[in-house]
Amino acid sequence: MEIYGKKYATDELRRRVGNMDQIAGVRTVQLDDGNERPTRAAILHTGNGLELTVLLDRCLDIASASFNGRAMGWRSATGDVAPQYFEAEGIRWLRSYFGGLVTTCGLTHVGAPRPESALLGNGLHGRIGNSPARNIQVVQEWQGRDYVLSVTGTMRETVVFGENLTLKRTVSTKLGERRFWIKDTVTNEGFNKTKYMLLYHCNIGWPAVDAGSELITPSRYVAPRDAEAVDGKENWYKLDPPTHKYKEKCYYHDMAADRDGTVTAAIVNGGFGKGEGEGFGVYVKYNKKELPRFVEWKQMGEQDYTVGFEPCNCGVEGRQIDEDQGLLHSLKPGESKSFTLEFGPITDGKEVQALRAAREKVKTEFAASYKEFVKKP
Repeated sequence: MEIYGKKYATDELRRRVGNMDQIAGVRTVQLDDGNERPTRAAILHTGNGLELTVLLDRCLDIASASFNGRAMGWRSATGDVAPQYFEAEGIRWLRSYFGGLVTTCGLTHVGAPRPESALLGNGLHGRIGNSPARNIQVVQEWQGRDYVLSVTGTMRETVVFGENLTLKRTVSTKLGERRFWIKDTVTNEGFNKTKYMLLYHCNIGWPAVDAGSELITPSRYVAPRDAEAVDGKENWYKLDPPTHKYKEKCYYHDMAADRDGTVTAAIVNGGFGKGEGEGFGVYVKYNKKELPRFVEWKQMGEQDYTVGFEPCNCGVEGRQIDEDQGLLHSLKPGESKSFTLEFGPITDGKEVQALRAAREKVKTEFAASYKEFVKKP
């Protein structure tokens, strides 16, 4: 494996350190300041510039991630908030929305709240992202030639006389890696067929997000969510500087997937080729067979300066809309569904060229759809 620009055999590394956490490891901590207390967290570092903080008491979501000191995700003004401060009603979910590189939304509701949210948990984006994990397992060990780093836990969303769903998650990476993976399994532990919604709120921030940065996605068709998004829809992929009183815009994307279902979406700045270390981007990779829909959340406001990549199995107008359109997914008693996402930085212009080439191929194949998108009111 390659560490610090040089290749080493397993024994060569082991002979050079007394404890592997000198190079890479997982450290569990408790956050202890203000309303983040007493949230448990795990901090993973790979020895190759990647570091991420996983909140064990917040669905094992990714509170922060960085590569060589550069933030990959956006952090909101709330900071980390312990689950006991969660307010389920209406849009009060936003009071504990730390942003982060990943916030999980669901499992029985995603999107706009419903009036009865206080009773049924149908507030903005649901409850699962504020659920603490049980059965936490931390792994840092050699598995063959790989030194594996992972954190696993199980969250449950249940109510008497209602749903009984679990989400088992593993966040993993390896020594020398610059990527990490989220592997989830949602299971219906109850005895009734249960409808569920799942959305991964992947929030990319500065420095990948900046004036002149661009989204690179294999989009066959892009549709604005509402009238606000119609204005400037042709610039859905262009990013602005922080803008005073900017109103969010959301777009639904129909993605062209690889043969195995893989979709790669990225945000890159314009620094490549201008000087060493100036270019930076972040990508998210997921499988369209698992998550058939994708929403772009474009928020160019001051401090609220982020673009959300949102692979999902639902819309963001709320459960009732999907239900009325017959789009809700269901799990039979005992049934499970699995989902895998990959995240990583982009630091090489060649990576950007490959992503752009894939995008142009899709645009050529689906040129009629692009023209229709631009013409539609």
